[in-house]
Amino acid sequence: MKRLLVMDDEPDFGDFVKVVGEDMGYEVTALTDPGQFKETYSRVLPDTIVLDMVMPQLSGSDIVEWLIEQGCQSKLLIVTGYNPLNARSVRMQGAARGLAPVKTFRKPISVRKLRAALA
Repeated sequence: MKRLLVMDDEPDFGDFVKVVGEDMGYEVTALTDPGQFKETYSRVLPDTIVLDMVMPQLSGSDIVEWLIEQGCQSKLLIVTGYNPLNARSVRMQGAARGLAPVKTFRKPISVRKLRAALA
């Protein structure tokens, strides 16, 4: 079974992604506390990660940097409700430093776009 890890401090968005992911056959773990990401990532070993950019404690940029250091090969979907230029620069940084495919999306994301990204 494919594994999906969702990291977003907005519980409603995490629940939305979880429902769509489970409908597509993913085993989904959704987190709202960025402090739990590293341990959960190491335990779950996800095939795909949906990552918010702006969160308290630990930003999406910090997590992407950590994923690069781990040699992460998960597909990464970066989502943001803020300036998409930040997400694009993180995407380019990740791609340049060896991350598997990285895509960026602006919130709110439609079910259709999310399903296509997870397919």
